[in-house]
Amino acid sequence: MILGSINPAVLMAALMVAATPILLAAIGELVVEKAGVLNLGVEGMMIMGACVGFIVAVNTGSPIMGFIGAALGGIALSLLFALLTQALMTNQVASGLALTLFGLGLTALLGQGYVGITPPRTPKLDLGPLSDIPFLGRALFTHDIVVYLTIALVGAVWWFLKYSRAGMILRAVGENHDAAHALGYHVKRVRVFAIMFGGACAGLGGAYLSLIRVPQWTEGMTVGAGWIALALVVFASWRPWRAMAGAYLFGGVVVLQLNLQAAGVRIPVEYLSMSPYLITILVLVIISSGKGRSLNAPGSLNKPFHASS
Repeated sequence: MILGSINPAVLMAALMVAATPILLAAIGELVVEKAGVLNLGVEGMMIMGACVGFIVAVNTGSPIMGFIGAALGGIALSLLFALLTQALMTNQVASGLALTLFGLGLTALLGQGYVGITPPRTPKLDLGPLSDIPFLGRALFTHDIVVYLTIALVGAVWWFLKYSRAGMILRAVGENHDAAHALGYHVKRVRVFAIMFGGACAGLGGAYLSLIRVPQWTEGMTVGAGWIALALVVFASWRPWRAMAGAYLFGGVVVLQLNLQAAGVRIPVEYLSMSPYLITILVLVIISSGKGRSLNAPGSLNKPFHASS
């Protein structure tokens, strides 16, 4: 076992990369749940974004077009969920699970001809002298632009929910949809837009996996990232900055277990591979076993809205 071979700066840099797709999906789902909707189809939207983004990037030669295509793919799948739950009033949990299964199956078909193909490279962001700072330069300032835009998105969502009028309306819809409707707000319209935002973020998270983190297409390559994102929303008590901290915690565990394997730690590989998911479950158990006020769940979460005539 050679633990001295693990470089802390490289470890931190890899942590940020590993956390980015999960954070993107989690921050989108956080907004959806703040509007009172529980979408368990995050995994399906992520894999759709990974597949569509990869296909578009390969055929256009542009990673930017790939990310745009991924966002649109995630939105398309989210609109299917919105149709089922907001127009046809089907059960949100069942619809979300069906969305995940549908996404996994459809992408397995669409991606058949793209296995083994390398996508166009996404360049690193040149931050000049910042990248030359000892330790911090390697750890924080050598990433692609998506990493930094994701952090900015977390801040934007925090500001939107806390200070903007639209964000306050969205929170009102999520807390008590009947009261919001009585005040004249269009509950279903607000929820559809929130669902679309969540779909776009999940699609972008999936594209980050297939275009940057693991630059290739593999069937089912999200391997549970969408479920982790759902868990992170609860871990964060529906707060954006906590979601980022949770995503970085999970990313750190993922990267650490890979580095421990490479360093020759005498622990079965299977135990190390399952450790991120075990820690996620442990965190959820700890959070759920606390006092009720430790949670910040929206009052109308997973409750269908029936407009009065």
